[in-house]
Amino acid sequence: MDNYKHKLKGNILKNYIFIFLSRLDLTQGIWMIYLAVKGMTLTQLGLLEGIFHLVSFTMEVPTGVVADLWGRRVSRIMGRGFAMVSMIVLMFSNSFFMFAVAFAILAISFNLESGAGEALIYDSLKEIDLEDDYIKVNGKNEMFMQIASVVALLLGGYLASKNYLYAFGFSAILAAITMGQAFLFVEPSIAIENKENKNQNIFFSQIKDSLSVIRNNKKVGFLIVFINIIALSVTSLFYYLQNYWKVGGYSEFQIAIFLSISSLLAGFMATKVYKLEEVIKEKGIIAYMPFIIVLAMWGIALTNCAPIFYILIGVTESIVFVATSDYINKLIPSENRATILSFQSMVFSLLMICVFPIIGKIGDSVSLNFAFKIMAILGTILALVNAYMVLKVENKSIN
Repeated sequence: MDNYKHKLKGNILKNYIFIFLSRLDLTQGIWMIYLAVKGMTLTQLGLLEGIFHLVSFTMEVPTGVVADLWGRRVSRIMGRGFAMVSMIVLMFSNSFFMFAVAFAILAISFNLESGAGEALIYDSLKEIDLEDDYIKVNGKNEMFMQIASVVALLLGGYLASKNYLYAFGFSAILAAITMGQAFLFVEPSIAIENKENKNQNIFFSQIKDSLSVIRNNKKVGFLIVFINIIALSVTSLFYYLQNYWKVGGYSEFQIAIFLSISSLLAGFMATKVYKLEEVIKEKGIIAYMPFIIVLAMWGIALTNCAPIFYILIGVTESIVFVATSDYINKLIPSENRATILSFQSMVFSLLMICVFPIIGKIGDSVSLNFAFKIMAILGTILALVNAYMVLKVENKSIN
């Protein structure tokens, strides 16, 4: 038993390595520019991302159920395999249709990883009675993720200035390496117990039970919507700013520097979230942090200091993500964890399907700057509504 618990504890270190290598995706800061060079318009780019999230939306919960019933390790292995294939397809494609195929494959790879990885680590900690350390572990996860992003953005930007295929080829090789590393994880017995009776009725009942958890605990539902609206804003800016800056005269490497600084500072702050949360508490994270993001969005839309304001957004989003993930995990049972976390990703996909292509269309029809202003207006309204709801609930609990 001691040896088994030692192996479970080893999952944490293995996960740091896995996250670093899997997030060392050299294409993350250049793919929109790459596809634009291939002839795609902003509208087509928005549609491709929409296709990615449409596939993600339809496959997210099923892949989460697979992780709960057949194992989070298996789900991760499959996810990295799909990622490798998608990179190869992107390298050799020249049409909208083939790019769409590559994005669909990539979406499934994200689905297989999204809930499984987080559930694997949380349940490993829970089984060795260290689940209270999750916010610290998740902060380090975020740190390694952001450090990998810094390296990937800088190296990807440099290689793209030479040849885009170098970046995509390197990413495909890393996907193959991480697929092999995923075999080293040990499945927690909490998860193994849920593998029995693999039949269709169990498959659908797993989804039903997970949705029931959300219905019976409205706070889980609120937190899922909250974090996904923030993720929608940050993700949209991350991708469209690449083209915005490119048209503005910046090189791929300069753009990579802006994005990498944001990732570096976000990674540093992620390790300090547990200390910040002790000071400003949950209310401070959820009610007030969105206003910092909104102010930075206005800075991007109205000033020439977009890189500085984007860095501020990246740091703030990192704080919110780490803290909110901890809040959600503490509210859901282990047997439904991967499915509910996948449901969280499904909500994000639904938002991206609806919003991301519209931003691209506005960018083509008017300008990206105009699209950013609309985002800032909507963000302001949502931040005010969010703060009102949080403070109203708190006042009710006090009374």
